[in-house]
Amino acid sequence: MLPIVLAAVSALAFGTADFAGGKASRRADPIAVTVVSQILSVPLLLVLVLVVPGTPSPLDLGWGLLAGVAGAGGVTLLYRALATGVMAVVAPVTAITAAIVPIVAGLVLAHSPGAVALGGAGLAVVAIGLVSLGERGAARRVSGRVIGMALAAGLLFGVFFALLGQADEAAGMWPVLAVRVSSIAFGLALAVRTGARLRLGRRVLGWAAAAGLLDSAANALFLAAAGRGHLSVVAAIASLYPASTVLLALAVDRERLRPAQVAGLGFAAAALVLSSV
Repeated sequence: MLPIVLAAVSALAFGTADFAGGKASRRADPIAVTVVSQILSVPLLLVLVLVVPGTPSPLDLGWGLLAGVAGAGGVTLLYRALATGVMAVVAPVTAITAAIVPIVAGLVLAHSPGAVALGGAGLAVVAIGLVSLGERGAARRVSGRVIGMALAAGLLFGVFFALLGQADEAAGMWPVLAVRVSSIAFGLALAVRTGARLRLGRRVLGWAAAAGLLDSAANALFLAAAGRGHLSVVAAIASLYPASTVLLALAVDRERLRPAQVAGLGFAAAALVLSSV
């Protein structure tokens, strides 16, 4: 039960981070938002490393470093896609792709979690698609380039989940710190190549800080969940993050829930119950 709770809280943090990052990326360069947000999260990670005991092996740190590159690329693409304002398409394509990759990886690399738990993971994928649906007609305005960015972001997120899930529980939070080291290095290199300026306005800086802190907290929660549960199930639950993004859009941006989204939230709840059995 604990791994499912940790994964669910991780999804909540991931979704809130995406909402904040999407807000910031509508007012600034997504690359700058990604890099600055991650730099601002370093103090939190240092505290986590000190508070949560662990002795990482070189392999554990290697998994974290590789996951960080994948995650940074995924976040940059996601923020750029969200900045186009077509969340109705970007969110479900990205999240469903992100869920499927680690589900397959978990089934290949480990034993099956059981029919009921695996059914919960499958139901979570359905829930992701439903809760991510936005206003009618949004799909007609979406270019192939945006779809490509959403697919690529989802693939990279799925690889991130699969790689980070390989770190040993005994490593503590060190793999998450390794994630941030490599993701910041990747982001800085990308900023230099594209000429992106890393200066953000005060209002944008607040959203970026929230995105970075919540993303790091979500990474830590996912690592803790993956170390205690089956990757296929834990990753599927963590990929329910669009639910919190949608609920925040409802509360902050006054968006209305469609019947399909309400059904999706119900499926998400059912997925949590089945996965915990």
